[in-house]
Amino acid sequence: MHVRIGKKITFTALAAITAAGVGLGQPVAAAPAPRLDSLQDRVNAIQATKAVVGVQAQSIGPGGSRYATAGKSDRETGEAVEAGEAYRTGSTTKTFVATVVLQLVGEGKLSLDDTVERWLPGVVKGNGNDGSKITIRQLLQHTSGIFNYTFDFPPLTDKKAFEENRFTTWTGEQLVAIAMRHRPEFPPGSKWKYSNTNYTLAGMIIEKITGRPWYQEVTRRIIQPLGLRNTSAPYDQPFIIAPHMRGYSAFPTPENPDPPVEDAIDTSDWNPSGGGAAGAMVTTTADQNRFFIALVKGELLPPAQLAEMKTTVRAEELEVVWPGARYGLGLLQASLTCGGSYWGHPGDVAGYATRNGITDDGARSVVVETTGDGTNSDLSTLRAQNALIDKELCAAPSK
Repeated sequence: MHVRIGKKITFTALAAITAAGVGLGQPVAAAPAPRLDSLQDRVNAIQATKAVVGVQAQSIGPGGSRYATAGKSDRETGEAVEAGEAYRTGSTTKTFVATVVLQLVGEGKLSLDDTVERWLPGVVKGNGNDGSKITIRQLLQHTSGIFNYTFDFPPLTDKKAFEENRFTTWTGEQLVAIAMRHRPEFPPGSKWKYSNTNYTLAGMIIEKITGRPWYQEVTRRIIQPLGLRNTSAPYDQPFIIAPHMRGYSAFPTPENPDPPVEDAIDTSDWNPSGGGAAGAMVTTTADQNRFFIALVKGELLPPAQLAEMKTTVRAEELEVVWPGARYGLGLLQASLTCGGSYWGHPGDVAGYATRNGITDDGARSVVVETTGDGTNSDLSTLRAQNALIDKELCAAPSK
């Protein structure tokens, strides 16, 4: 639901130490770094970082589709991760929601330059918030300045609060009301800052225009046409029905950014209405790859709207994790070490972390899912996830 940046969780620089080998009477020499040439090697490298319970990845390219897994799917039973298990995908939901909004734009039912006030009169107001000065484009691009409600959201505070609130049903209006207790971060359009509240409002606008909740429109317009059989956009169903990875979190804080994985609780079952249009969806690596491939190839949006989606602004606060990070309308753009860039959208919700990437032509796509908190203070889990994506998208053409 959030991308683990800001007040909730902070990052510092990565520090890595390579073991040294010693020969009799010889100077100490650094051991050669291990070669990480396969998808399985990259998944193992993620699993080897702290506070990771399980990992799965699927990579699609000219040579076909490949899977790799590591770790535990369920700590209690000891079952290993299996390829194709479902998971909560958090903020990757935003790309689905942005796609529906842009479909409505293409159908002439709204404009990206419409104000929030036009469609949701009186919803964004108070404490300096003014929906008449915020456009739908600014919601989708995170340039609205609206406070991120998840920084003041009971279920994400700590383990006790999560346990007490995990089955509570939340409405979009309630989530926006949390944000309205706070002043805006900046005047609309003047900066970029990630806020889940933006997509809560986008979901409410979808319902105002179509007469159906955002999750029904995502299902009707994307999930069903693409045949994403293992993807769902649940409203308040707290249990994942399909075989799935269990999520685990010890709820890191700025004061304790790396609690031991042994302290993590099972976060798999919770009412996803707390994430709503900002992060409620459940999916699999195969379905998510299918979605992103269809999106960049123009199967879901007319050319004009896809171009709008890919029109980006600098996302400075994300650059510590994604070099060259820029953000469009529900799409993250990040640099590749082999030149150029890729598209995707990360997703984090308690106990689950989704990372993905797809080349602009849709020829290569990769999704990696990690359970547990990962290492937050030294960035090692995040960088191992990004290294996997970079390696797969920069792979040499198959012979």
